[in-house]
Amino acid sequence: MNAFWTYFWPLFAGGLVIGAIAATFGFRRSRLKTALALGVAAALGFAGIWHGPLGAADRFANYVERDVRETLVYNEIPQVSGRLHHGPLSRRILLAGPADDFQRGELVRIINLVPGVESVSWSGGTGVPLIVEAGLAALLGFLLGLLLAYLVELRRRYNAQWNW
Repeated sequence: MNAFWTYFWPLFAGGLVIGAIAATFGFRRSRLKTALALGVAAALGFAGIWHGPLGAADRFANYVERDVRETLVYNEIPQVSGRLHHGPLSRRILLAGPADDFQRGELVRIINLVPGVESVSWSGGTGVPLIVEAGLAALLGFLLGLLLAYLVELRRRYNAQWNW
């Protein structure tokens, strides 16, 4: 699993489409501020809906935790468990269970290589909430959509000056 493709790519693509549509309406109707404000709200709303009600966060968490379990079993340390930090959900893995000093250090290194994991620790701690990362991905797509719509609008205005 690649975290970008399964969780973040639909958010980026949705933000891109929302940004292009909002900027197109804003440029054509001369109400750019209103269109941009509604577009940002729509992109963030889409990120929230994708994260929660559409279940992308649960699918992401299940897939990453399954990969962590498989990695622990493959390395023959099934007595150690690893879970994503919940409340709020982040991409930080919390490990628990009996392990010596060598296993602790190596498990942090090995589990950190699992796709979708941001960081690993044995003690508590929080990372950046996944919903914040989702909002940032949608806003990044939104900004790229704005840029594309701006380039299309420049071309349209340039071509409008020619009267053959």
